[in-house]
Amino acid sequence: MPPALRDPDDPTEWLRRARSNLARARADRNVPDAILEDLCFDCQQAAEKALKALLLHRKLPCPRTHVVTDLLTLLKEGGVEVPEGIRQAGNLTQYAVQARYPGGGEDVTGEEYVLALAMAEDVVRWVERSL
Repeated sequence: MPPALRDPDDPTEWLRRARSNLARARADRNVPDAILEDLCFDCQQAAEKALKALLLHRKLPCPRTHVVTDLLTLLKEGGVEVPEGIRQAGNLTQYAVQARYPGGGEDVTGEEYVLALAMAEDVVRWVERSL
């Protein structure tokens, strides 16, 4: 029997996936062959999915986009007060596409990874408190 399908309109399912991306971003930094660009992609994905969870929870439009700033704008336009620190997570968008492929840009530094991880953790925690 196939596994039950997860409801794509359920904010808790989006938050579950955000937590999974965040867990991978944290854990894989200790894997010898892990590439920082890939870990930053997981940071971006964690923030994106968490924000989509909040959009769904608030019954706001939830577009198919990887642009974190656009999601934050939709929340703000929907009456959600987005703290300044959370707005900084818009910088994670740079890891959504280009960083995933060879030649997509400059190598991510350890400092950039730590910053991306902190931003993603902040977004996920903020959304957890907001649901």
